Amino acid sequence: MDHSKKSENLLLGIWGVSVIATLGSLFFSEVVGYEPCELCWYQRILMYPLVIIYGTAIFKKDITIALPGLILSGIGMLVSTYHYFVQKLPALREAGGACGLVPCNFEYVNYFGFITIPFMAGTAFILIFVTHLILLKQARGK
Repeated sequence: MDHSKKSENLLLGIWGVSVIATLGSLFFSEVVGYEPCELCWYQRILMYPLVIIYGTAIFKKDITIALPGLILSGIGMLVSTYHYFVQKLPALREAGGACGLVPCNFEYVNYFGFITIPFMAGTAFILIFVTHLILLKQARGK
């Protein structure tokens, strides 16, 4: 596989992760009926544009136009990590109770005792961010 095809596949992977994360959040709110908390809304604001940003980069075959995606996913990692800590760390749990209509420390899902919605969002942001860095490194090596 040549270098450009590998980069295109990685870019497609990033876009796929952003689509799955977007559809997952919409599934939880629109199908299951979970009301997003304030921190969940911030994560949505950071994730949803990634579908368009990386979709455009795929269409134009140009990773350089996706720099906003790197920035948004980096901020998203921080927000998701903080949100996860609000849910899991007793020292922050109390602060998350006054987050809005739905407390940010509330866990709609808790698979295997650690996989919550912010954990899933954070995983998506990390995958996007790290893969984008790999793409930038590959582009610099050309």
